[in-house]
Amino acid sequence: MATNLATAVSTFSNHLFAAVDMGSNSFKLLIVRADPTTGRFLDLDRLKEPVVLGRDIPATGTISAPSQLRAIEALRQFQQILHSQQVSPTQTRLVATSAVREAANRSEFLHKIHQTLGLEVDVLSGEEEARLVYMGVLQFHPVFSKTALIIDIGGGSTEFVIGKQGEVMFGTSLKLGHVTLTEQFVKHNQILKMRERIRSVIQHSGLIEKVVQHGFDIAIGSSGTIRWIEKAVFFGYGRNLMDGVDLFDGYKRDWRFSREELGNLVERLCGEEGGLEEKFRRDGFFKRRSEFIVAGAVLLEEIFGVLGIDEMEVSGYALGEGVVAEKLSRLFDGYDLNANARWRSVVRLGTRFNNKKRMKAASQCASIAKEIFEGVRKWNELANDQNKLVVSLDDKDLEYLEAACLLHNIGLLSGKKGYHKQSYHIIMNDNHLHGYSTEEVELIALLVKHHRKKFPKFHRAALQRFAKEVKRKFKILCAVIRVSVSVQRYQSVDIQEMEFSHCDEGFKLVICKTMKQPLLPDMVQSLAEDVEAELRKELEHFREVFQQKLEVVVPSSTSESLDPQNCL
Repeated sequence: MATNLATAVSTFSNHLFAAVDMGSNSFKLLIVRADPTTGRFLDLDRLKEPVVLGRDIPATGTISAPSQLRAIEALRQFQQILHSQQVSPTQTRLVATSAVREAANRSEFLHKIHQTLGLEVDVLSGEEEARLVYMGVLQFHPVFSKTALIIDIGGGSTEFVIGKQGEVMFGTSLKLGHVTLTEQFVKHNQILKMRERIRSVIQHSGLIEKVVQHGFDIAIGSSGTIRWIEKAVFFGYGRNLMDGVDLFDGYKRDWRFSREELGNLVERLCGEEGGLEEKFRRDGFFKRRSEFIVAGAVLLEEIFGVLGIDEMEVSGYALGEGVVAEKLSRLFDGYDLNANARWRSVVRLGTRFNNKKRMKAASQCASIAKEIFEGVRKWNELANDQNKLVVSLDDKDLEYLEAACLLHNIGLLSGKKGYHKQSYHIIMNDNHLHGYSTEEVELIALLVKHHRKKFPKFHRAALQRFAKEVKRKFKILCAVIRVSVSVQRYQSVDIQEMEFSHCDEGFKLVICKTMKQPLLPDMVQSLAEDVEAELRKELEHFREVFQQKLEVVVPSSTSESLDPQNCL
């Protein structure tokens, strides 16, 4: 008789939260898996559509009909993704910022969205937007106890907030955005006039006096524009060193740049030398943001000057994560904005080395590993003494496993060959993981190193300094991460639901999936065979460790029941 350890099919989606940021430049969808008991959440999916609502505002003060159509199509696409991943509307929030806030026809636009798609949109005030950006930054940077000045440059406005211990001391929004400044000045080659406008707006806003009054320990930039500026600084764009950068050496800076580095970049972007060749170079590097990067960089340089900023750290999280964090704090009593400084350092490191595609793959791997781990832990608690594992698994073991999953592929930045070893060396060097002991860092790094290739021998020197119980746990975690990575490599699907169970025959993991693109019927069997070929070796390792088999079931269609069809 089966021991039902399966979480309900809806459990996975019950932990999914989403935010839609309808910005002046682009619309962004963020889907995360949240664990309200620990306060941790992990990005599962990001999508961005370049709607550029803010382009119309300087000239007409309204959102044009073509822009409204682009906006509705982007939201329709987001809605389909949310539906396919079964994210509850009660756990989703849509927010609009400067362009919608300033548009004379915003009521008409919002009514059209509701009438066409049935979606409700919250239009944020500038102060509310600044507060949510601060909440997002707190999920990325361990600055809860510091007085932090947060700056977020958007398409139609720039938000400033000074916060400490989760409370906003001051927040404001100025009508200075990279899209509107580009339309008003950059396109007419009026850089000096743009600088004058920026200084005038800041000086008359009272911002300087408030910053002097409150002071700040650290300045943090959180927008896409600022992240691209940091990337350009790192790659030596302003010093023409892009072809000779040592990729891994530069990451020791840990997401920051100085006033001097920003000045060098602005000088290069605004220089008259280079002509078309320089424009092609800029377009190739900054891609879709190329049109607006001059305005964004000049704006930030002026902000540095008037506020006396010498160095800025950069956050990978911003408004979307703030919306999710607030949603969690309202749904779950006792949700702690300052929880898990350790986990945030793992997320920062993964985000630093991975692009969006690899980060999504790592997040999916962590979700699979968590499902297997929790299922095994439940089984172990209920099993009789004869079948029990020799060790008990706890929440810290799960944290190590999820951290290793999130970091297993960071070494791919230097190429696929031997990337697991490169990932190991990155983790072990430069003190990236904060709050972990030396032994914990090494344990995570070794899990990463051994997630592929030969299954580790536990008499090896690298493991000898660990206590016997730690080595036994490592063996279990190693088997789980290897299976999880292999399942995740099934690249043609997005995981929608998972169910883990146990019976007399062993464990079973059922994965319900959504296809990224339609597949022909004869392709499904081919994909199943690919999964079987890749997983067979790791499932055998799993059997050796647990003395029980693990069956992985991937139904050929999400519309069908979860009965085994393609099994391993």
